[in-house]
Amino acid sequence: MAASKDPLLQPLKIRHLTLKNRIMSTSHACGLHENGMPAAKYQAYHEEKAKGGIALSMFGGSSNVAPDSPNTFEQLNVGVDEVIPHLQKFSERMHKHGAALMCQITHLGRRGNTNADAMLPMIAPSPTRETLHRAFAREMDREDIDRVVKAFGDAAWRCKEGGLDGLETLAGGHLIGQFLSPNTNQRTDDFGGSLENRCRFGLMVYEEIRRRVGPDFIVGFRYVVDEGLEGGLNFDECVRAAEIFQETGMLDFFNAIYGRMDTARNLAEDNMPGMAMPSAPWLKKAAAFKQAMKLPVFHAARISDLATARHAISEGLIDMAGMTRAHIADPHLIRKLERGEADRVRPCLGATYCMGAHRPTCVHNAVTGRETKYDHDIAPTNGPAKKVVVIGGGPAGLEAARISALRGHKVSLYEAAPRLGGQVRIAMGASWRGDLVGLVDWREGELGHLGVEVHTERYMDTADIEALEPDVVIMATGGIPDIDWLEGVEHVTSAWDALQSKPDPTEEVLIWDGTGRAVGPALAERFADVGARVSYSAIDDSVAPEAPYADRTFWKKSLYENGIIVDFDRTLTSVRRSGNRLTATIENDITNEIIEVEVDRVVVERGTIPADDLYQEIRDKAVNRGVTDIAATVADAPQPYETAENGSGYRVYRVGDCVTSRDIPAAIYDAFRLCRLL
Repeated sequence: MAASKDPLLQPLKIRHLTLKNRIMSTSHACGLHENGMPAAKYQAYHEEKAKGGIALSMFGGSSNVAPDSPNTFEQLNVGVDEVIPHLQKFSERMHKHGAALMCQITHLGRRGNTNADAMLPMIAPSPTRETLHRAFAREMDREDIDRVVKAFGDAAWRCKEGGLDGLETLAGGHLIGQFLSPNTNQRTDDFGGSLENRCRFGLMVYEEIRRRVGPDFIVGFRYVVDEGLEGGLNFDECVRAAEIFQETGMLDFFNAIYGRMDTARNLAEDNMPGMAMPSAPWLKKAAAFKQAMKLPVFHAARISDLATARHAISEGLIDMAGMTRAHIADPHLIRKLERGEADRVRPCLGATYCMGAHRPTCVHNAVTGRETKYDHDIAPTNGPAKKVVVIGGGPAGLEAARISALRGHKVSLYEAAPRLGGQVRIAMGASWRGDLVGLVDWREGELGHLGVEVHTERYMDTADIEALEPDVVIMATGGIPDIDWLEGVEHVTSAWDALQSKPDPTEEVLIWDGTGRAVGPALAERFADVGARVSYSAIDDSVAPEAPYADRTFWKKSLYENGIIVDFDRTLTSVRRSGNRLTATIENDITNEIIEVEVDRVVVERGTIPADDLYQEIRDKAVNRGVTDIAATVADAPQPYETAENGSGYRVYRVGDCVTSRDIPAAIYDAFRLCRLL
């Protein structure tokens, strides 16, 4: 489709502001703040989207307006004047690229952590407790209401003084939404009971905001269109409440969300759906809401690809498509669309890694969140082009080949298996994790664009490599299941074999999870789905502690639904044959109690050990003896032999699981930071 005709590239005018296309990034707590301020790292992260052509970037997911709305999940603080110069610099950086910038301001109400910041008690319409953040809130009196309303107005004024184009407040599970919902508002005064009374607090907030910012500032409402909760706000009541707000003339847009966020499950399924959920699961709800509204309606919830966004806009389902996580994967996605290179957009996999402990980093984009260190556009080398040979076509090998080719080197990749992907091909067979193939498919396509020679079903030895006369050899041969440490290893099934073979429904199976990653619960689900009797022992004290919280929620749900009880703090010590069955000996790591379990099959997951025989064979022939200099790596400096004048001969480096068992982001980061300086 020509850019001039693409629905996604058409402008949208709201009041005096013209948004240059229909793609936005919604407000989220990206974790890059400095003492609650959007400083250099925070700004650079968003500016990259502006460079990439986005129309509107909203930031400051749940930026706090008052001291009793504390920093609970890495938020900004718009409750102090100190934020204004940061906002001014931020606005300047975004506007330079033609992008609009807006902030989300809020009061958490009961949703906060009472032990954070000033350790003030949480406040709410009624004295209720949120399951997720655990604080017991006290009921607000009229003084609290007036104070918080004023705080919203002050924060809005700071946003305008900061040069922003607009702001939104958040209903959902936050204070305004807590007043709106009969589930959290049991008041009997003028702020409770009838729908009109429950709207009163929010109306006061918007009246104060509009009084402080005037008519030439965009003001929106991130608004729940259905709580999906018995005793909460249903769709019809949400529409009626929205009409009350709309009729005041104080609002310019609604940003539609669905569901609740007061439990881990609701947050994972409703507000931030990942790979386990369908694409754009709440788009129909948002579209139905738009039909009832006069104002523009924005929406974001796993709209992760351009085709889905285009459908939503072209059919008039929504007015702006939020592609927040898609921009975490590829902040240049609009620029690529405009150039006619939509096929080169790095896909969002819905892996929810960006919602984990290292947010906003992407499961397969090593630069996102590190924009002050690295550039998303890889610069070509200043030196002579090298011949780079990559051995292994898993995530680390594919990234090594891609980055090396972008540097301008002549790259060839050799994979022993018939297809590229390595362990990702195995992981794809684990329940709902099939979308992981996107990181393989995209890189395979990029290697084609970059002219990399890709050879599959090619098992290489030292002589084969040396015959290629390489300058650099990247060993990315991955790992093999780590099971040989176990007494009775000959009786067990590795996780890899279990994921690649058909489960037997007649068996009684013990899964032992020694990693805390996704594989253990995926195996339990795989066997339970065919009717096998499953028991699950884990070395950790919780399910999948290394997985992002959204994934953990879905794995726990699966275990509950399949009736699988998990025994935590367990170490598998041995397996022996007992007639036609197997006896597994397990130690309780807390009590040291020895337990014996008799089953038909024992499946062991304890990550991998390096498949590094070839690396060990070739390393002593390399001028760097196969050493990756740690000091240079940490300093983001070239490896010493890449700059030495006497660096004749080839260098060997290893990346990914060829080093040790880690996850996909670690493998990709390994390859990225090594090869970006070759």
